[in-house]
Amino acid sequence: MRLLDRLKDNVLVADGAMGTLLYSYGIDFSYEELNVEKPEIIEKIHREYIDAGADIIQTNTYGANSLKLARYGLDHRVKEFNEAAIQIAKRAAAPGNQYVLGTIGGLRGIRKSDASIAEVLTMVHEQADALLSGDPDGLLLETYYDFEELSAVVTELRKLTDIPLIAQVAMDEPGVLQNGMHLNDALHQLETLGADIVGVNCRLGPYHTIQAFEKVTIPDRAFLSAAPNASLLDVEDGRIVYASEADYFGRAAALLRDEGVRLIGGCCGTTPKHIAAAKKQLAGLPPVTEKTVTPQKPIVIREAEPAKHEPLHIKAKTERTIIVELDTPRHLETENYFEGANQLHAAGVDAVTLADNSLASPRISNMAMGSMLKHEHHIRPLVHLTCRDHNLIGLQSHLMGLDALGIHDILAVTGDPTKVGDFPGATSVYDVSSMELLQLIKQLNEGISFTGKPLRKKAKFSVAAAFNPNVRVLDRAVQRLEKKIECGADYFITQPVYTKEKIVDIYEATKHLDTPIFIGIMPLTNIRNAEFLHHEVPGIKLSDEVLERMRACGDDREKATQEGIDIAKELIDTAAELFNGIYIITPFLRYDMSLELISHIKELDAEKERNIVHA
Repeated sequence: MRLLDRLKDNVLVADGAMGTLLYSYGIDFSYEELNVEKPEIIEKIHREYIDAGADIIQTNTYGANSLKLARYGLDHRVKEFNEAAIQIAKRAAAPGNQYVLGTIGGLRGIRKSDASIAEVLTMVHEQADALLSGDPDGLLLETYYDFEELSAVVTELRKLTDIPLIAQVAMDEPGVLQNGMHLNDALHQLETLGADIVGVNCRLGPYHTIQAFEKVTIPDRAFLSAAPNASLLDVEDGRIVYASEADYFGRAAALLRDEGVRLIGGCCGTTPKHIAAAKKQLAGLPPVTEKTVTPQKPIVIREAEPAKHEPLHIKAKTERTIIVELDTPRHLETENYFEGANQLHAAGVDAVTLADNSLASPRISNMAMGSMLKHEHHIRPLVHLTCRDHNLIGLQSHLMGLDALGIHDILAVTGDPTKVGDFPGATSVYDVSSMELLQLIKQLNEGISFTGKPLRKKAKFSVAAAFNPNVRVLDRAVQRLEKKIECGADYFITQPVYTKEKIVDIYEATKHLDTPIFIGIMPLTNIRNAEFLHHEVPGIKLSDEVLERMRACGDDREKATQEGIDIAKELIDTAAELFNGIYIITPFLRYDMSLELISHIKELDAEKERNIVHA
């Protein structure tokens, strides 16, 4: 009897985790490679699940795609590993008694940049072709966090084959997907796209999985499936463990059946004991064909409060906008910092920007200093946020804190490598790229958390992205800008530029964009400062002319300072003609230099206004 025919009148039990058992054996390399190198281990695990009562087993191919295998230098063996896996599972299964599913795992999580949809489909084709050659009873699509990805894969595979497709999403929050979509809506959409069995697996334990299915209506055609983790994970002595008892898992399986689920297995942490317990609890129970679901209360997400300031990217589209970077101190004396910030504010800057531990060296928290600027000094802060120092938990918490503080101007950046800073042995996080951070911030602006959970209120961040024009091929850098715009960048702030020609080049290369650009200007203080920036700081290059001009000042500090200001003024003269946005970077808290440059910009604008009037 075919799988779908069997499910019409029966609740079936699938196997549990493969990786959990291999992990317990101490195996820490590619599990998929075992399909060829140690097939007896994989077959033994299949048989253990069959002996425990599993009606369905899945191939050991969750990560058998070119992207994941590339981590081990094995991406050229996709076909080999998948074909071997289906053969192993077929040997273990008794014809007519157990069904074999070819497993294809999800590729995209929050890090959507891991693979584009086109790349995903190419890899899915490669894997599916190999699995289908072994005549499986169905294809299992498991652990898909990204609904766009799963929808595309189901649509593509439905064109490729008519065998059963089992499509399973993964949730971080019970009943809601990463994009904020309700589980019920997602499963019914997957049915419409052609999936024959729809459900969930991974991340959540039995309790939250049951909770999620309480709000799911039984589909018209497709069947429901669930493969929860054994429990929430824990770490003991550096090893991942799941504390759930098998009997508890078995009782949970019966409760899932009460919610209309017909295909029940296990994911991370589950073992043959868990599957045996589920089989025991489900024995003799018919499938549930009807259930009453209490309509979900609509989730109300409040609009953000009206902005007190015009967003910088809106202002910069029509008029002069000046932002000045004033890095927070590396020490605990703050009087000079606030004195400088107040003078900059009095000079008419639109915002004071605060880097996030620039050059990977610890400074006073820019969130704390930004809050003090805003609430105690009534100065508008523009806070930088790096991917380097914060994991996803920290990023969301940090952003929620900024919103609560009323700080809504953000620069999303990757962050300088830790090797250039005071703690070269420190760990860089990089859970996401700066582009992904842009997307996540814009998701908060819709009132949806990184995991898809409603936040009850929308944030209202205006988000800048970094632009390094000091590259050999400017067109490529501009292409990256265009991608950042697609990810949600409202405007751009450049690295310091040190030639008028480069400013003109930037204008010519970006004049087709409607997104404002703030040209970075940082006055030099002496030749040592100039050579350090030129030779050691990533993303900054000085011209030979500028270096020679600073070198000619020798050890005369006053002369060097004035020369640095003069060079900066010349650059501003060009930048102000082509761009509304000017970004002044204050060196070493020398806000006196920034003040002189602000005055110069104001004089330029006043002169321009006078000329317009006289004309």
